[in-house]
Amino acid sequence: MKITGIELRRIAMPLRSPFRTSFGVETTRDVLLVRVVTPDGEGWGECVAMSEPRYCSEYVDGAADVLRRFLVPALPAVADAHAVKRAMKPFKGHKMAKAALETAVLDAQLRASGQSFGGYLGAARDRVPCGVSVGIMDSVPELLDAVGGFVDEGYLRVKLKIEPGWDLAPVRAVRERFGDDLLLQVDANAAYTLAHARQLAKLDAFDLLLVEQPLADDDLVQHAALAKLLRTPVCLDESIESAEDAAAAITLGAASVINIKPGRVGGYLEAKAIHDLCVAHGVPVWCGGMLETGLGRAANVALAALPGFSLPGDTSASGRYFATDITEPFELADGHLDVPTGAGLGVDPLAEVLETVTTAREWIRL
Repeated sequence: MKITGIELRRIAMPLRSPFRTSFGVETTRDVLLVRVVTPDGEGWGECVAMSEPRYCSEYVDGAADVLRRFLVPALPAVADAHAVKRAMKPFKGHKMAKAALETAVLDAQLRASGQSFGGYLGAARDRVPCGVSVGIMDSVPELLDAVGGFVDEGYLRVKLKIEPGWDLAPVRAVRERFGDDLLLQVDANAAYTLAHARQLAKLDAFDLLLVEQPLADDDLVQHAALAKLLRTPVCLDESIESAEDAAAAITLGAASVINIKPGRVGGYLEAKAIHDLCVAHGVPVWCGGMLETGLGRAANVALAALPGFSLPGDTSASGRYFATDITEPFELADGHLDVPTGAGLGVDPLAEVLETVTTAREWIRL
């Protein structure tokens, strides 16, 4: 497939309400979109990097710069997604930028061949169960109101963001209000240290599905030590940037569950490799989210339909975060989202909405 040019487009997507985690508060998503143009059509990819390097070392301005200066110029004249992945390999890091470019090429490739994203990856279901991620709130009553609204909407699993000082009380309150049947898990975003092990062990009383990324992202050894002290399964997120990382975590006993975020690991090809590795080792996986627009959401839903994704992911409906999405909205039905069946991502940007939210664009001719 010949690539004739690439557009880098920045859009600003206001969130319906502020989303707070242990590393900061987001009110608007500053999103970098990558559009690949070929003689046969186009393909889209979404970079999930945040405005500031808080979740990880990547940030939107940096992603645009590395795409412009290094990744796009390295592309072969004729390429498919695997060739693009090989071409980008010599450049260290920048997984989110790489994922956006690889996804755009793969979308264009699959649109040209008439194959869906799910079909290409190996989806085993036509819809996926959905969970919702609930940020840190100002008070427990506010949290209970938010969780109650999501339960009423039909979400099948609730994830609570936690940090030191906001953990046992909110978890206890949610469990007491909504009962033992609610699938409940927590996410620390690396906010704790091993010195907090005794505090984290108190979460065992609440029958959680898992505790996600309790310790630093670069410390598999201490996660393995913590896992021995908890009954609650330890899940890794930020620590897993490749199939090699996943293999090391499994070998060390640092994780019994893995959250696969395609942007964090460099793209959907690597995400599938991690899925396949975990299936081979009997380790359950689920698909995490980064407040994606409908473009990124479509790809995530397709990935979450693979057979190893046995836990509900963060593939929430569009309305969870955005009043208006840039694609036709993904809507929850009986706690599930349908897997797109059209060619490529199976969704297209709505031109008028896209123009309204665009803040900058740049065309790179190859």
